[in-house]
Amino acid sequence: MTGDLSRLLGPAEVRGLAAELGLRPTKRLGQNFVHDPNTVRRIVRAAELTPDDVVVEVGPGLGSLTLALLPAVAAVHAVEIDPVLADRLPATVAERAPTLVARLTVTTADALRVRAADLPGPAPTAIVANLPYNVGVPVVLHLLAELPGLRRGLVMVQAEVAERLAAEPGSRTYGVPSAKLAWFASVRRAGPVPRAVFWPVPGVDSGLLAFDRREPPPGDRVEVFRLIDAAFAQRRKALRSALAGWAGSPVAAEGALRAAGIEPLQRAERLGITDFARLAAARP
Repeated sequence: MTGDLSRLLGPAEVRGLAAELGLRPTKRLGQNFVHDPNTVRRIVRAAELTPDDVVVEVGPGLGSLTLALLPAVAAVHAVEIDPVLADRLPATVAERAPTLVARLTVTTADALRVRAADLPGPAPTAIVANLPYNVGVPVVLHLLAELPGLRRGLVMVQAEVAERLAAEPGSRTYGVPSAKLAWFASVRRAGPVPRAVFWPVPGVDSGLLAFDRREPPPGDRVEVFRLIDAAFAQRRKALRSALAGWAGSPVAAEGALRAAGIEPLQRAERLGITDFARLAAARP
């Protein structure tokens, strides 16, 4: 335990690194750095990783979570958009956990545009990350689509986002993000994260979201996602009306809905991902 405490970053170490780099955290990049060792250890435990896992960590920042991940897995792919932070991370690991340096690969890139070919070495099997609030949802969806070897994930996002992503059909918070994530994985909330563990302290609450990949329903993902967007664009309307543009007319929309076994006066929030996939396949 003593070695663990000396390796991980506390508030003084986080602020010291930031001062060394002349770093002022920016809202544009969603930079809120975790400075509490207990929190990063809790995240690693909750992620249920194995020694064979290869983790992709988005936005490692100053390395607080990276240092907790490295002893638990075979390798960590750290994807960092800020070149100053990306350049400093290997040195931080070398200083604080020199025997684990070989497990770390840092890629300077926008996680929304990173491709599997951009990540050298073994393919990632898990996502574990403190995601920037402004891009959390699209990053998760992009990586699940781009990295088919991902089996599980645990991400820290805005609490409201975690609630939406984990929402079930029929819930008031169920919508486009939750429906699309359900294509890839089963999802559950994994607990709150207090604001005080971040520097700077954010103005919103955070939460952990866990997911496990599963087989998607039959169908074309692009077409199903296009349908989901259309259905929720007018979520207060019955699907017969909301999907008139998608199907070509209200009559065509009703025909597709009936062919898929869905009541035409139903609303989008009542449909699960298998319903959306079935409806996409029934489009005339």
